[in-house]
Amino acid sequence: MAKLLVKYVCSECGTASPRWLGKCPGCGTFGTLVEELDRVDDGRHAAVAATPVPIGEVSVVEMERISTGVSELDRVLGGGLVPASLVLVGGEPGVGKSTLLLSALGAVARSGRRALLVTGEESAAQVSLRAARIGGSDAVEILAETDLGVVCATLEGTRPDVCVIDSVQTLHAPELGSAPGSVAQVREAAARLLRVAKESGVATILVGHVTKDGAVAGPRVLEHLVDCVLQFEGDRYHEHRVLRATKNRFGSTNELGVFEMTAGGLAGVPDPSELFGRTRPGDVGAAVGCALEGTRPILLEVQALVSPTDLAMPRRVGTGVDPKRLAMIVAVLGRHAGVALGNADVFVNVAGGVRIEEPGADLAVALAIGSAARGVATVEGAAVFGEIGLTGRLRPAAQAERRLDECSKLGVAVVLAPESTPERSSPRVACFDTLRAALRAGLAGAAPDRDAA
Repeated sequence: MAKLLVKYVCSECGTASPRWLGKCPGCGTFGTLVEELDRVDDGRHAAVAATPVPIGEVSVVEMERISTGVSELDRVLGGGLVPASLVLVGGEPGVGKSTLLLSALGAVARSGRRALLVTGEESAAQVSLRAARIGGSDAVEILAETDLGVVCATLEGTRPDVCVIDSVQTLHAPELGSAPGSVAQVREAAARLLRVAKESGVATILVGHVTKDGAVAGPRVLEHLVDCVLQFEGDRYHEHRVLRATKNRFGSTNELGVFEMTAGGLAGVPDPSELFGRTRPGDVGAAVGCALEGTRPILLEVQALVSPTDLAMPRRVGTGVDPKRLAMIVAVLGRHAGVALGNADVFVNVAGGVRIEEPGADLAVALAIGSAARGVATVEGAAVFGEIGLTGRLRPAAQAERRLDECSKLGVAVVLAPESTPERSSPRVACFDTLRAALRAGLAGAAPDRDAA
């Protein structure tokens, strides 16, 4: 039988210790170990051996995905919700997680499926007011409950098609001695909800809090248990939000969804390139890059500012780009392209709050920095893409055809790209072998020609 033991668990990383310590041995954070009661099995029960099955004999049943009614959310999920799956959605407070999921539940209910919202942070009346404001469906069922046992029993008894738990940190298992939101409570809630979702066939979405660093709060095991982890990014003071998948067992982890906050809730932006990829002609320090997020090419405006500094160590600050990759691009510009930046601060920003993670946007960052450093605007109506190597040469970017199709759709006149990029008449493609040649052509003030120099 099980017995109760006292242990101390870190609220940041979940590391357990038999005694209290001022500093967590796992993550090194001070003052995060909290006392918890743990049930430990004494090992007296007998285990029965199971019979393994060859993987070729496993029967696979194709399950129809459940559309959320929000095209951008379906795109990030990989085509919709998979029945019996467990999805975790994280984001800053006020970014719009509850609003987006309430809109999705309304669309699911209007399609004839059963939708349930379990709210632990708001009352049913507050949720009803929000649903009326954003035009939700009256068929969405609401349960204001924080008891984990009651929630699991309700899911097993009603078996809705889609259930949203808002949020998992508010659920409480009375048999555990810790407070709601602690490591043990979150771990227990995720494990039991996972079992209920798999056994009852309920597509379950968990709303999770985030830490000050932007990571999902609670133990790391929470992200390992779920099938899909979605991160909702954006500033509550700006109208645009970005949804991306950091883990997805049923689709790509590189897909990107863009939303706009309106008076009637969050609305998907079907063409983000039109929104983020427009620059004003003649602006110094701005370049249009074509990045690839999953299967979606997107045009983004990359802005740069180069300012003289008296600091011994000039700053390299990037918003929306990897700081380490930014430092590498600055070094390559100085060594192979003749752009001296040793005595200047370099600031780079991606317009719209989008974060670029793929190397195909290197050339856009370099062109924006070169424009800011030399005080010359980039070629009007041009877009660029390509990866920069440490030798100063340009490497081909993945899925160049998709990028060129997106440029053509937005009316781009000329595209600066690495060698081996397919030729086109619209847009015209100018290929370059080195960063120096691409920079010279992109800042010349006229549409460049193909050049292998």
